[in-house]
Amino acid sequence: MNKSELIKSLSEQTNISIDEATLVVNTFVDNMKNALLEGDHVEIRGFGSFKVKEYGAYAGRNPRTGQKVEVESKRLPFFRAGKELKEFLND
Repeated sequence: MNKSELIKSLSEQTNISIDEATLVVNTFVDNMKNALLEGDHVEIRGFGSFKVKEYGAYAGRNPRTGQKVEVESKRLPFFRAGKELKEFLND
């Protein structure tokens, strides 16, 4: 399911317009992104949690040429599935 399919499903299930469903989904996603950007973690009980992991710079190697490459530090999103979601998928 992609974002537009989620919007369509929300619109159909709640009998709201596509524009209203788009606003709801975009507001939800934007608030999650802003929380992560500010260093907070986002937890949705029964579904999972999102947080940002920070990775330091390191010396890597280009796999094609074998040449050494400096990899800059970076921040990446990390998702951990909640217990209820894991159980739901494995029952």
